[in-house]
Amino acid sequence: MTLHQIPNTIKTDSFWMPFTANRQFKKAPRLFSSAEGMHYTTVDGRKVIDGSAGLWCVNAGHGRKQIAAAVERQLMTLDFAPTFQMGHPLAFDFAERLAEIAPKGLDRIFFTNSGSESVDTALKIALAYHRANGQSSRTRLIGRERGYHGVGFGGTSVGGMVANRRAFATLLPGVDHIRHTHDLSRNAFAKDQPEHGAELADDLERLVGLHGAETIAAVIVEPVPGSTAVLPPPKGYLQRLREICDKHGILLIFDEVITGFGRLGTPFAANFFGVTPDLMTTAKGITNGTIPCGAVFASRKVHDGMMVGPENAMELFHGYTYSAHPTACAAGIATLDIYKDEGLLTRGASMAEYWRDALHQLKGLPNVVDIRNCGLMGAVELAPRDGIVGARGYDVMVDCFNTGLYLRMSGDSFAMSPPLIVEKSHIDQMVSILGDAIKKVA
Repeated sequence: MTLHQIPNTIKTDSFWMPFTANRQFKKAPRLFSSAEGMHYTTVDGRKVIDGSAGLWCVNAGHGRKQIAAAVERQLMTLDFAPTFQMGHPLAFDFAERLAEIAPKGLDRIFFTNSGSESVDTALKIALAYHRANGQSSRTRLIGRERGYHGVGFGGTSVGGMVANRRAFATLLPGVDHIRHTHDLSRNAFAKDQPEHGAELADDLERLVGLHGAETIAAVIVEPVPGSTAVLPPPKGYLQRLREICDKHGILLIFDEVITGFGRLGTPFAANFFGVTPDLMTTAKGITNGTIPCGAVFASRKVHDGMMVGPENAMELFHGYTYSAHPTACAAGIATLDIYKDEGLLTRGASMAEYWRDALHQLKGLPNVVDIRNCGLMGAVELAPRDGIVGARGYDVMVDCFNTGLYLRMSGDSFAMSPPLIVEKSHIDQMVSILGDAIKKVA
């Protein structure tokens, strides 16, 4: 039995948990009951430091009363309003506020309810854009190995995580993938961006040669893949990918569901790397994880390219019942107020060096084969046990929970990215707990 778990207090049978080994978990549940600031509290009253901002989404820390108050006011004022042929002021206000912090030119906002929906929306916009501009042959979508783009059929198809794909044979046709950039042989223990691998972007040229540029609608990548445990792009890689897309008339989509809203010390990864995509998907930190919400940021080129035909005709036959839900907009505006008032969209830049140096102190511990960092994102990768991938990682994760640290496990790697309110003392505590767990489990 997991330490600190209170037995016989909750029935676990009915909840089919997502991305969880249900039978394993329910034998020894790990349960949070409340949260504030940098910490969760377990059902038995222990404090656990949040090393991964929930699921990369609680950027401003937990328990923000300003957001809760905004949600309460909105529910009592306008609990729901449709955005199909109707509207409500908050949707337009929220879009304007997002446009103000967006990378230059990405100021047309389409609202969704999650990162998965944002990805599928961006893919559909890319296809519709080319059709509206007389290039209906551009139907192929290109993802990248080891990429994660949510769990819709579109996002699963362009995603490159094998376990997420293998059980779902009916994926989108006309999808291909470029190579991933994770290269332990050349880049192990690189600090910030790896030196080697910019040439891997040229793999897109291989697919252009194979399929023909006239068949490719868009390429989607995470600027820094998070779900496969933080893979910073090699220096020059994203710039090269942008050049190839421009050369062949292919739209470039950045999946910034994780990297958006200050995680790299800039509002978005596009700002951090100086590369502007044509479409950008977001969610998670857009409401500090409080109310489900997402948004696709579109360039003027893409948006205006869709504004064709009679004015009374719908330009895009797509949307969701809860697109721009009033309560989500209220939560989002309150979140943006906090980000602005406390400088959180850029605060990570002042902590990044300390974060990097602290993580790399774990080099040399048993089984540690790589450490990666970028902004306030970081990962520690362990060698797997013979024939049991993920077993060592699971044991380390459980030990961390038992001793006061929550982090995200991805196989035998640990992805960490704390709330942007993190202090150096929190970083020290996180690294100390993880280091002790690695040594104990070895």
